[in-house]
Amino acid sequence: MKKFSLQYVSIAIVIAYVFLSILIISTIFVLGGPNLLSYLKVTLVQGLGMGMALTASLFFFLRLVWRLHAVPMGVAMIFFVVGAAMFVSVSMGRMYSLQYPVFVNSFGPGQGPGLPLKNVFTFFKNIDNFEVVEDISRNPNDVPGSKVVKEETVVSETEDEYKEGVVLDSLEPIDMGDTLEMVDESTKPDNEGEVVEVYLETTEVLSEIAPGITFNYWTFNNTVPGPLVRVKEGDIVEVTIHNKETNLHHHNVDFHAATGPGGGGAVSIVNPGETKVFRFKAMKPGLFVYHCAVPNMAVHMAHGMYGLILVEPKAGLPEVDKEFYVMQGELYTTGSLGRMGLQIFDAKKMMDGVPEYVTFNGRPGGLAEHMQAKVGDRVRMYVGNGGVAHNSSFHIVGEIFDTVYPEASIGGALLHNVQTTNIPAGGATIVEFEVDYPGNYVLVDHALMRTDKGAWGVLTVTGKADPTIMDGDFGTHNHEGH
Repeated sequence: MKKFSLQYVSIAIVIAYVFLSILIISTIFVLGGPNLLSYLKVTLVQGLGMGMALTASLFFFLRLVWRLHAVPMGVAMIFFVVGAAMFVSVSMGRMYSLQYPVFVNSFGPGQGPGLPLKNVFTFFKNIDNFEVVEDISRNPNDVPGSKVVKEETVVSETEDEYKEGVVLDSLEPIDMGDTLEMVDESTKPDNEGEVVEVYLETTEVLSEIAPGITFNYWTFNNTVPGPLVRVKEGDIVEVTIHNKETNLHHHNVDFHAATGPGGGGAVSIVNPGETKVFRFKAMKPGLFVYHCAVPNMAVHMAHGMYGLILVEPKAGLPEVDKEFYVMQGELYTTGSLGRMGLQIFDAKKMMDGVPEYVTFNGRPGGLAEHMQAKVGDRVRMYVGNGGVAHNSSFHIVGEIFDTVYPEASIGGALLHNVQTTNIPAGGATIVEFEVDYPGNYVLVDHALMRTDKGAWGVLTVTGKADPTIMDGDFGTHNHEGH
């Protein structure tokens, strides 16, 4: 009888495993179809393998208890599991059982960084609606001239459709009342100033961090970072912000260059499908960060919602031959570095300040093969840090910065002959240097382990070599060993 009963219990365990596996796969297919299954295939294989191991372990444990007639042992194991669960639940802080990760507490304003499980199902259900962006990285050459033009974004909807808006059932509309204007339309820019129009579309898209590794980026204008905005001190900046109707979240924009509540964030919150316009006066020169500031702010920035705005002094900046736009950021994914498949944002890693990827312009290799100069060129780089946890120790291997605008201060003291400059999270810098010798110059965060996480780029310089500057054997090396 015991043998007969054990056999049936064992069969029941196997049937339960098979049933749950089919149920999970079917649910994923119903929610997102074959595309979602493709994105999650690595996770599914891992999960099914873990399920097989747990099923075999349970089967082994039951046979052991059954053969030894050790009911007290079975009871003791149950007490052990329950006790361990009680210990973990209180030692990890408040337990959010219906979010991912379950043990993430927050004392910041607004919602915590955890991902509610209902949002996971909403994301899976809408995955076919997300645009797939082939290359998320902003081209570092995309630096507007002194005359700023409105950046055009290819969209299929009309302006009337923007104004109608589409708000998903999972979101509550936000009404900002009559607080939209930071600067009245009648306000004029300073003498010789302009009204500069800036168009930002907030998008939630799918793109590859690296081949085979997909992430749900949130962006301004489909790139990380968003566009470099260039204005002059005294200009009026008129910002049109549109939240794409396929998005699942509220968004806004906070300009560090703006004086007023939230840097514009308080007047620019847009629901999916909604458009708003606000104006601010660029009162102080400098290079400033802008970013999404809807709580949880760190979550929005860690998905890629940041960029830079350059406010030039009225007299302008000194002329240079080349200008580049570089911005460091951090990505926090559930999978470890290099894990294939769709990667979900990991709030616990963000709270601990342990990014899986540290990038220049959105992804590893985002600056590769894009930056060129010639011997004798004077180069200026606008460099920002959209990271939510770490400062950047910006350095170019083989170059010395002739001039550094510390923390992007324009009008303050300049630094000269600098090897590495600090960029705080949410800050920026401007560096200038003349390239004197041809070759490849590697951009890094000199916390060098971050190069392995993706923070590197290459400036390629062409021209004639001067042996009085450097001479030697530049032959290739196999780089084996350490």
